[in-house]
Amino acid sequence: MPGGRAIFGISGWSGSGKTTLITRLIPEICGRGLTVSTIKHAHHRFDIDQPGKDSYEHREAGATEVLVSSAARWALIHEHRGAPEPSLAELTEQMKPVDLLLIEGFKNEFYEKLEVHRPSIGKELLCVADDQVIAVASDTVLPSVTLPTFDLDDVIAIADFIVARCGLESSMRGTA
Repeated sequence: MPGGRAIFGISGWSGSGKTTLITRLIPEICGRGLTVSTIKHAHHRFDIDQPGKDSYEHREAGATEVLVSSAARWALIHEHRGAPEPSLAELTEQMKPVDLLLIEGFKNEFYEKLEVHRPSIGKELLCVADDQVIAVASDTVLPSVTLPTFDLDDVIAIADFIVARCGLESSMRGTA
């Protein structure tokens, strides 16, 4: 647990429902008195800024980092400027401590993951080649999978599994 936090991943092919599952898991886990943050890997060039905005112009002018702040939130934009993409470990060091850090993507990084699998997408199971996948959630029964499996809609059971696997039951606020 780098930085004193539990890290657990949600992995799967594009279109499998990873983001939907995470957005359902966050309130379930937070409702148990735990704090949760997320890191999402984007496989394409993305931008949270728009041309014409001051922060965009600052980056275009060559700033390495631009921090934008308001009364509601702040965001730090860091430009690699030719440097290699940081590893998951390097990125987690940028995060404030929380009880659980959920990772979406980063399939090739070394951390325990639950695979979201939909056979209708036509892609193979990741758990066949990735021994860091320790459970699978699917919208259909997967008789060939020997790992713990969950119905993709059973968010409570999936949250129970993650919380237990990360050893967070004893640290849950308000529990006896």
